[in-house]
Amino acid sequence: MRSGATMFERYGGFAKVSRIVSSFYDRVLDSERLSPYFANVDMRRQIDHQTKFFASVMGGPASYTSEHLARVHQKLAITDEAFDELALLVRETLEDFDFDESDIAAVYGEIVSYRSFIVTRPTAGVDSLEGV
Repeated sequence: MRSGATMFERYGGFAKVSRIVSSFYDRVLDSERLSPYFANVDMRRQIDHQTKFFASVMGGPASYTSEHLARVHQKLAITDEAFDELALLVRETLEDFDFDESDIAAVYGEIVSYRSFIVTRPTAGVDSLEGV
């Protein structure tokens, strides 16, 4: 392992992050609370988008702005409870992939820091997370 390597590099880059994200979505789709958000979503596309998001959180080359996250989530009526479950599933998935606790805490903390851009007040039915 190179000194100064990003978490993204230390855990194997896009190939490994994609496997992590796929495993994460297996859990999400098994969730009664979370699966309805993805009912009409092209999951291959979703996993690609989320792989880039996780890469950015882990210090990789992709990046997402808070404004982008707010824009794509604003119509979804994502609740605090759904966000909390999603964050927990992120933590569990990283544990299953043998991430160091400090790295899990860093990823979890970064994701939780986006809560205000993802959680919305309910305004309509659940759409989908296409394009996130």
